[in-house]
Amino acid sequence: MAEVFTHIGEILARNARMYPNDVALVERIPAEKKRIELTWKQFDDQANQFSNALAKMGAKKGDKIVHFMNNSTKWLVAYFGIIRTGAWVVPLNFRFTAEDVKYCSDVAEPSIMVFDEEFTDRIEAVKDQLPGVKKYIVVGDKVPAWAESYDKLIASESTANLNITLLPTDECGLYFTSGTTGQPKPILLTHMNMFTACVTENAHHYQKKNDCFILIPPLYHTGAKMHWFGSFIVGSKAVILKGVSPEWTLEAVSEEGGTIVWLLVPWAQDILLKFDKGDLKPSNYKLDQWRLMHIGAQPVPPALIKHWKEYFPGMDYDTNFGLSESTGPGCVHLGIGNEHKIGAIGVPGFNWEFKIVDENNVTVKAGDPGELCVRGNGVMREYYKNAEATKKSLIDGWLMTGDMARVDEDGFIWLVDRKKDIIITGGENVFPVEVEDFLYTNPKIKDAAAIGIPDDRLGEIVTVVIELKPGETMTEEEAIKFCEPLPRYKRPRKVFFAPVPRNPTGKIEKPKLRKQFSGMEEAFKVK
Repeated sequence: MAEVFTHIGEILARNARMYPNDVALVERIPAEKKRIELTWKQFDDQANQFSNALAKMGAKKGDKIVHFMNNSTKWLVAYFGIIRTGAWVVPLNFRFTAEDVKYCSDVAEPSIMVFDEEFTDRIEAVKDQLPGVKKYIVVGDKVPAWAESYDKLIASESTANLNITLLPTDECGLYFTSGTTGQPKPILLTHMNMFTACVTENAHHYQKKNDCFILIPPLYHTGAKMHWFGSFIVGSKAVILKGVSPEWTLEAVSEEGGTIVWLLVPWAQDILLKFDKGDLKPSNYKLDQWRLMHIGAQPVPPALIKHWKEYFPGMDYDTNFGLSESTGPGCVHLGIGNEHKIGAIGVPGFNWEFKIVDENNVTVKAGDPGELCVRGNGVMREYYKNAEATKKSLIDGWLMTGDMARVDEDGFIWLVDRKKDIIITGGENVFPVEVEDFLYTNPKIKDAAAIGIPDDRLGEIVTVVIELKPGETMTEEEAIKFCEPLPRYKRPRKVFFAPVPRNPTGKIEKPKLRKQFSGMEEAFKVK
């Protein structure tokens, strides 16, 4: 008889019972030539030790505990330790400033904070403004007098499970959005949301016990962790790779027997650049077992995947679309075997529904652009303490994604752009992703972003920021001439050559670009 889980932490306990001596997690730190390994039993025991330590500090069901750490095995141990107390885990972006931490803490009202030693200065800068926080726990060797050592806390604790009564409908975590369009919004997720992520991811990518998932993106974000959940639910090994470089990724795949890697667009581009230049050769690594590369968190240029398949013609590929509000990836995905539709985000994920609506929430005709809405068990409970934002985003069980999309004659969904990023020039709507995808077909271009800049006559003009591949050159005139096949109103009127800023999950930080380049004069353009 199949097991029935009531909360996400029970999957870890099941894995420890069934596969106690199998490797659960590997942490690779290439810069230090260091490798750490945990079995499922060690993982489970340490999570229990941390939950017992937290309980002695007074942590109880419904409390909030800030979790501010870089990727590591201890990141996941602490995460599950918090959950097993019944408290809500509040993972924070490791790039958050002291002011960001203060803002998130004001919203969450945590009673305990656990953080890596390298973030001590940020916490210390605001801790006097956080009277609700009673205990601070530092992961690392340098522990200030006002905090306690994580390692010392768990060393003498029992490995027994606290056995807190939890239900699938109970709150589990408070996740803050990445904040590319303003203050991060707090997203309240439940254990049911987490189960949905496990099942959806596994249904899409067929993880088995003998798979090995190479985990690179930040764990605080729902994307990386929820992709790992597809492996977690079947007890297969995961490798946490600290640091990003083509060499380190290929070494991890080769040496750990990696079978699945989720990459962001820039990371895939960097690997291809090294292959093209001959700096790296696929034949120097053991890559035959690598069966799946998938990408999410941002629009994927079709030219990139076509290029990837030139090097890995037999490797499966999938595009994953999701939001933190839908508990990460998978509410829509391309689907393995649908490479003929590369460029689309795909079809509804396992047990998900979708519709595309106009500004009056009326379903549009097939082929017409509108706002993408999704519905399923992964939809968040609410924006915590923000009833107005919740009301706008959750309508009759449907999550309004804020993404503009269209559906083709075969039922595949194509992302047109973020609703707020649409460029309106001379009364015409220009979807930036269409311009960006066209620019990606130029072999000199590594990355590109299209934004609207105010114009007295047209309202906005299409402006592109281009990041060239190393060693390449291009003038503004060349870039504009290259875009001549585009309809006239979609062609860029201004071109800047500069790095394209992306947040840790790979999304282009367009507000930053609009602020940087609005009103720039010709003399300030970087060639």
